[in-house]
Amino acid sequence: MTEKYDVVVIGGGPGGYVAAIRAAQLGLSTACIDMNTGKDGKAALGGTCLNVGCIPSKALLDSSKHYHHLQHDYAAHGINVEGASIDINTMIARKDSVVKKLTGGVSQLFKANKVKQLHGRGRLLANRQVEFTPHAGKETVLLQADNVILAAGSVPIAIPNVEYDNKYIIDNVGALDLTEAPERLGVIGAGVIGLELGSVWQRLGSEVILLEALPDFLATADADIAKQAGRLFKQQGLDIRLGSMVKSARVVDTEVQVTVQDKNGESELSFDRLLVAVGRKPYTDGLLTDDCGVKLNERGQIDVNDKSQTSADGVWAVGDCVRGPMLAHKASEEGIAVAELIAGKAAHIHFDTVPWVIYTDPEIAWVGKTEQQLKEEGVAYKVGSFPFAATGRGLAMGDAAGMVKMLADEETDEILGVHIIGPGASELIAECVVTMEFRGASEDLACIVHAHPTLSEAVHEAALHVDRRAIHRGN
Repeated sequence: MTEKYDVVVIGGGPGGYVAAIRAAQLGLSTACIDMNTGKDGKAALGGTCLNVGCIPSKALLDSSKHYHHLQHDYAAHGINVEGASIDINTMIARKDSVVKKLTGGVSQLFKANKVKQLHGRGRLLANRQVEFTPHAGKETVLLQADNVILAAGSVPIAIPNVEYDNKYIIDNVGALDLTEAPERLGVIGAGVIGLELGSVWQRLGSEVILLEALPDFLATADADIAKQAGRLFKQQGLDIRLGSMVKSARVVDTEVQVTVQDKNGESELSFDRLLVAVGRKPYTDGLLTDDCGVKLNERGQIDVNDKSQTSADGVWAVGDCVRGPMLAHKASEEGIAVAELIAGKAAHIHFDTVPWVIYTDPEIAWVGKTEQQLKEEGVAYKVGSFPFAATGRGLAMGDAAGMVKMLADEETDEILGVHIIGPGASELIAECVVTMEFRGASEDLACIVHAHPTLSEAVHEAALHVDRRAIHRGN
């Protein structure tokens, strides 16, 4: 017997579960297939983000930051603690409880919105039919949908001659569940995942070396921000080695022997654990049959147009498995837009104003163009900047590293990009995104009253500095 739905979503991550909820809100009968299983053996919606990505990593970053501040920063406030220690098992258990609360919350939202939750694997067949294989070992069920949304997400990239054993050579999932801080932790890749998880274990006592094959640090970020970030991370104790290509890794006894190629030739490094964090790729294995009509591009992504429609009629795709940045909030907005388009409403996503965040300490966040991009495109622009060290709130907090940098069109003053490294960057970027969404100018932000003393004053002063009228810095 075939079950029929208006919408079937394959994937229950930030793109899929949000799309399913919005479709149901719009009165469409909706089912969502998700294969993820939690540590308790039960279905766990939320995809990589909630289960083994954004949320658990932020929980560990927060715990490790508290411990680091206790050891290194609180004495300046007159708070003296001797013999401080951390129970890593308790820290991991807290992380797991946060994850379980949020994944369980998504299940409750499905029930409240009457979304049918299906635990297992989904595969797209021809004519918008979906084959559902339950995890419980029951027989395969055939679903017929008017519309199918593919939201299968992504998986970690493997590299040649470095095989995971999930004990000594691990991916980001393994790095979230270590039971003790390795004495020596090697990280392949100095991108977002490598920096965040490397920071966690460095704060907890590990000697961390990040091996980055590219010659430039954080090449996608603005060069000024990347330069300042590199200096601050080095001061914290992260050893970031650029232009270091890992040729191979093997486990010998209880150590990981890594062969590295750099400008000086080949060398050998030894670690207690090796984290592979070189990025992620679309997860499409087993997702599509040959006759389903959906095409992949040369990068292995599901090919979609600007409305997230695939080459098959009535089949849509969102999130990590399509073009654009692999960001949870981007996936969610795509999911909402697709649900609304299916329901006959107008919807659009402005990819130029999707914010990026790296949750290190200090945080890094940006939206729009970098200065190097504007130079390459031949766009005439103005620059304004302001350091957190000149803000009263930053100094009072004892957390004043970093700056705000703002780029605006030389003629129209429209904001083209904002780049922040510093305390609360992930929150401060929001007003910049809003301003850019309304095609606002730097003068718009400069004319808005910002409360004092706040960190947001750095955004205000950077906007003023675009036209060289900042009050609290030399112009």
